[in-house]
Amino acid sequence: MSLRINDVAPDFTAETTQGTIKFHDWIGDGWAVLFSHPKNFTPVCTTELGTMAGLEGDFKKRNVKIIGISVDPVSSHDKWQADIKTATGHTVSYPLIGDKDLHVAKLYEMLPGGAGESSEGRTPADNATVRSVYVIGPDKKIKLVLTYPMTTGRNFDEILRVIDSIQLTAKHQVATPANWKQGDDVIITAAVSNEDAIKRFGAYETVLPYLRKTKQPSA
Repeated sequence: MSLRINDVAPDFTAETTQGTIKFHDWIGDGWAVLFSHPKNFTPVCTTELGTMAGLEGDFKKRNVKIIGISVDPVSSHDKWQADIKTATGHTVSYPLIGDKDLHVAKLYEMLPGGAGESSEGRTPADNATVRSVYVIGPDKKIKLVLTYPMTTGRNFDEILRVIDSIQLTAKHQVATPANWKQGDDVIITAAVSNEDAIKRFGAYETVLPYLRKTKQPSA
């Protein structure tokens, strides 16, 4: 059975480029993004890790830690970081998990249990399904899962957009419509009566009996 939204993100202890971590303790009281890679020294992943490094400040503003994982040992990650800097101009300062025994990839069900016990001898194609992004909340529950093919680089602006939506809707009884971005109108949830909507949000627009829109509440 695959991991679903609102499942508790599996906890684990792992070696990283910044030492040993226990995942839930590392997350602490904030948010986290865990994004995975099938192999070191692969072209798309190299661009992704550098792009994420360039956006680290944007994630920090949202109280979000970022951590990468690749199906290779930490010693290989250390060498890869020089290539990432060359390709993208950004230095990776967030931790990269070494998953040479495939433990985390299998724990998060990105690889089947029968995938073996070592990354040695495995190709990127063997690990093609290790291409998922997980957004995890302060309650350690999964809020978002996105899985990409190896040939398509991830859109980290979209991940930031989704985090903005998740954090906003966690504070207010609203939802965000298609293509929403910061500052756009939001949807009032069905749990809020018309009377309460006026008290909470002031004026609102009834588009359909079940679709009411209002200005984005302030944080």
